[in-house]
Amino acid sequence: MENLKSFLKKEVTGWKKWEVFWFFFGIVSILGISLYLGDGMIEIAASVTGVACVILVGKGKISNYLFGTINVVLYAVAAWEAKYYGDVMLNLLYYFPTNIIGYFVWRKNMDEEVNEVYKKRMTLKQSILTAVLCVAGVAGYSVILNMLGGNLPIVDSMSTVLSIVAQILMIKCLMEQWIIWILVDVVSVIMWVAAFNGEGSSIAVLLMWVVYLANAVIMFIKWYKESKKEAVGDEKGNEV
Repeated sequence: MENLKSFLKKEVTGWKKWEVFWFFFGIVSILGISLYLGDGMIEIAASVTGVACVILVGKGKISNYLFGTINVVLYAVAAWEAKYYGDVMLNLLYYFPTNIIGYFVWRKNMDEEVNEVYKKRMTLKQSILTAVLCVAGVAGYSVILNMLGGNLPIVDSMSTVLSIVAQILMIKCLMEQWIIWILVDVVSVIMWVAAFNGEGSSIAVLLMWVVYLANAVIMFIKWYKESKKEAVGDEKGNEV
């Protein structure tokens, strides 16, 4: 019981006013609009837990993995109904196990002073290698999705492959994850706009991706600044 209290205390401390506002604004806006438009409970639950997850990731709170695990299961159901099979496989076969792995990795990389994860940066060599792998992965996987008869195979492939890479960078606490998440979110918004216009798919899921995109931009700025400070701090520490 004490461990649970300690965990909850760490997760609710250290928040700035704008971060608290953004957290509740994202959740309440999606919840309110989705209920008003009569979306299904699975889609609404997936959207709410998803928004909570990405904002907690941006804040550097380890509880993001709890919300993320719930989200991936529910989102896979919504993606299956929209025939985005790449997203289905991504969530069940990749996000689900990596959420568990990520939790334990983050536990070893927490800054106890601020109760947030340490924010790191990639080297130039790592950035170039990551870009090459992304291009090759998108090209190859789009062929497979096209053979399966999925909707928008190239766009679906971009969403899937880039998400895999971004999740790895997220687990490793790297700032560059947000650059890829921005690309993923733009592609995903396009996918769900097409699904909504074509088949009347859930507005809640579409709104979730819109909030994801806004959050990725906001958190890129936050992580860019904070990872720069930590890099400078490490350099000074090495000089001593």
